[in-house]
Amino acid sequence: MAKPYLSALALLAGLMSTGLYAGDAEQKEAAAVLDALHRHAAHADWPAYFALYSQDAVFIGTDASERWNMGEFRRYAEPTKGWDYQPTVRHFIERGEMLIFDELLTNAKYGTTRGTGAMVLTEEGWKVVQYHLSIPVPNEVAKEVTATISAFERKAASGAH
Repeated sequence: MAKPYLSALALLAGLMSTGLYAGDAEQKEAAAVLDALHRHAAHADWPAYFALYSQDAVFIGTDASERWNMGEFRRYAEPTKGWDYQPTVRHFIERGEMLIFDELLTNAKYGTTRGTGAMVLTEEGWKVVQYHLSIPVPNEVAKEVTATISAFERKAASGAH
């Protein structure tokens, strides 16, 4: 009874290692798009960068006010010299012609950051429909960080500078 089970496991392992496992090719293609997204941002190649987003995409930045459609995000990005975030870990959840992803990134200025979002399969390949950049806060300093943010928000709401 163990032999058929082991044979099935061997077959599955073989399919996964050759890239024939369902979803593996799609995830590799999507990962290549995210890698290109980061590469184009690092070189401020804005035409190539924005070509990887769907026209109706949204970028959500680290500030609570940063929820931009592509026109708004382009106006923010184009005057800059780019930004360099290097992926260190990436995960996908596949849902038909949509992939949900999360990735840990490193950045010289901000250290560890996290990108999350969704991609959709189009006739032109995978396109980002939402990207959310955040700064993960270690649990050990969360109360201190949130207290600092609350104080900043109270100060801003009162009009104090």
